[in-house]
Amino acid sequence: MTMATTDLFPETGTKPWQPLADRLRPRRIEDFFGQLHLLAPGKPLRQAIEANILHSMIFWGPPGTGKTTLARLIAQRTGAHFIGISAVFAGVKEIRAAVDEAKLAHAQGRPTVLFVDEVHRFNKAQQDGFLPYVEDGTLTFIGATTENPSFELNNALLSRARVYVLKPLDQEELRRVIDRALADKEVGLGAHRLEVAEEGRALLARAADGDARRALNLLEMCADLAEAREEKEIVSAGLVQEVVAGGVRRFDKQGEAFYDQISALHKSVRGSDPDAALYWFARMLDGGCDPLYIARRVLRMASEDIGNADPRGLALALDAWDVQERLGSPEGELAIAQAVVYLACAPKSNALYTALAAATADAKEHGSLEVPLHLRNAPTRLMKELGYAKGYRYAHDEPEAYAAGESHFPEGLEGRRYYHPTDRGLESKIAERLAHLRGLDEQQRRVKPQKKVREQEDK
Repeated sequence: MTMATTDLFPETGTKPWQPLADRLRPRRIEDFFGQLHLLAPGKPLRQAIEANILHSMIFWGPPGTGKTTLARLIAQRTGAHFIGISAVFAGVKEIRAAVDEAKLAHAQGRPTVLFVDEVHRFNKAQQDGFLPYVEDGTLTFIGATTENPSFELNNALLSRARVYVLKPLDQEELRRVIDRALADKEVGLGAHRLEVAEEGRALLARAADGDARRALNLLEMCADLAEAREEKEIVSAGLVQEVVAGGVRRFDKQGEAFYDQISALHKSVRGSDPDAALYWFARMLDGGCDPLYIARRVLRMASEDIGNADPRGLALALDAWDVQERLGSPEGELAIAQAVVYLACAPKSNALYTALAAATADAKEHGSLEVPLHLRNAPTRLMKELGYAKGYRYAHDEPEAYAAGESHFPEGLEGRRYYHPTDRGLESKIAERLAHLRGLDEQQRRVKPQKKVREQEDK
């Protein structure tokens, strides 16, 4: 569970079974690839490390971006005792042992860095368990997570640690990682005299998808296959293609990337960009997302962002869902793609969405207002005697099938307007119709006072 500072970067000669990615962990900040927004000269984190200033922090980023390595480098540079645990396996016993070890180092005048990998997997009580020792300086806490800390970590822990966002490595940085592994004779593959074709290196970098660990794992597999086939000196592009075949892009079902991508799909549809919408749809399918989940979200888009501007969108989205359930892939995915493109191209309106939100707010704020008597059902004689349904005007018996001036709201909410149709698509016609009906209401309101005056004169 624990690892002292002197063991942070063990030599590989006595551990030939170590994966290439582990052997090649950078031992100096200067050798760390990527994250220039944090580690370039002059950046605050780089300055703090160079000045041997420790502070608690959270590293948030996708796999293979250097979270663990950076924590070890910080401990090494500052001369701190390093304790590493994984929230996947650690429990209360391991946490207590880590704290006891940190107390011992603290008593000897040595700072301790407690690194918790996958910290988002700890529950609230486990996260809170570190706080007193962070507060009194017994240890400096460094957590690593692939999930959004805002949702997964306690506010108390977040308030005591600075969050640093680590980004996926770009193609050039991944190429540098690969080139270093091929050249390093001490811990890399330099002693094997491997030569990877230029096309193969580019393919490895693309397949790694921003993940340095994945790039090195794929490279190591290529090296092993080349050796098995007695092709020690050349790793062809074809061999690389065999190794990387079937790899999928970063998706992380139910994780941060999952919700980021469905958000991108939804916003592309809302933004009337069918090409971007198709791209994000394809990305999610490529990452292994259940097409039925996407179909359900597309149905939501049809109501939230198109609504009555084009009601056909809702029917098309529902049909696409039905096709996916009936036929599966790939026919169903094509139907969902058809719905995605149609919705992206359709006129947009969120009038229904905002109308429902406003009506819901009134329903919650005003409580259980009674239904007006003229709107109530009156199936019994007693109800009729109590005035139920009295004065109700049957719309179909009125001119234009509209009871002008009739109120259907409870007392106190008369005249509320929630739905404001846009001038786009079918809603422009709906807006014209509602404006006409409200004009009839206004005429009826002007007629009522005149009618009352005539009735009084007749009396």
